[in-house]
Amino acid sequence: MDSPARLDSASSFQTPKNIRLRSSRSSSSSTGSPITIPASPFMKKLGCGTGVNVYLLDRLGKLNLSPWAVKKVNSKCATKQTVLYQQRLNEEAKILKGIEHPNIVGFRAVATAKDGSKCLAMEYGGEQSLNDMIEKRREEGLKAFPAANIEKVALHVARGLQYLHNEKKLLHGDMKSCNVVIRGNFKTVKICDVGVSLFLDENMKVSDPKAEYVGTEPWNSKEVIEGGEITDKVDIFAFGLTLWEMMTLSMPHLEMLDNEEERDEEENGDDSVEESFDEDGYYERLGTRPALDAQALGPSYKRMVELFYLCTEEEPKKRPSAAQIVQALESNAPVNHSQPEVIVIDSD
Repeated sequence: MDSPARLDSASSFQTPKNIRLRSSRSSSSSTGSPITIPASPFMKKLGCGTGVNVYLLDRLGKLNLSPWAVKKVNSKCATKQTVLYQQRLNEEAKILKGIEHPNIVGFRAVATAKDGSKCLAMEYGGEQSLNDMIEKRREEGLKAFPAANIEKVALHVARGLQYLHNEKKLLHGDMKSCNVVIRGNFKTVKICDVGVSLFLDENMKVSDPKAEYVGTEPWNSKEVIEGGEITDKVDIFAFGLTLWEMMTLSMPHLEMLDNEEERDEEENGDDSVEESFDEDGYYERLGTRPALDAQALGPSYKRMVELFYLCTEEEPKKRPSAAQIVQALESNAPVNHSQPEVIVIDSD
């Protein structure tokens, strides 16, 4: 399609070891009361990431405090990996302390366990990640999210990215549906996981030439794949693919695998899925714009389709900045669903 012109086991349940700390942001800190974080098996698991798990810390009790999300390094990781993931968690805590924005999960406290490992307590941003919602919707046999939901996610995530890029001079570094948390029926939308963020200079380029961009392969842009210059536009490319996820309910460049899984499960069972995966084709597609059937989506998705195309231009300079996206989306709100307006973003 051409681009539009405009645009766990029983053995793990051991005697809990409490982690105690004092938090400058806790309402109990003024009285000197320590915060107690129970062992992992005694908290509800919210999700997981590379080398880490996230748990719900229910703080209602007598003080009726709001819940926290607690991120801990997965105890099953190898020692060498544990050191790396612990370092990332420590860095995330440092960065998160200086961030305060309604569309970014906030810092709450840092806890140190008896073994010296750290736990990062954060604002409870929502019941599930956007990726969880995408998977659930696909499993239920549904199609794309309503255009209004996609537009809200686009605006709120773009606001969070604008804050990171322009005010904090930070590249998120791993933008994707897994790192967007949703409360209720899109009541709130927040970016999470700033553990691999990189600092930007005044020209929106990564300031440390030795800094390593981590990201996640399917969401990486061409300049990341080819070892080019890393700028704020890397986040924008991944942002565009996040919108694409909501319209297709697939993972970038793995949508063919989704179709093959469904077909092979019906015909041959699970064993043939791995054999049929075109690995060479997958690597060839990385860094490119995945196909999107805009006609099947319908006219109400026109603005989001155009925004997706703009954000996934191969040339970084042709992609809009987060600030330009926010300006365009805010100027077009409220959305006229009968005759959707066209988003025009001048990214020259």
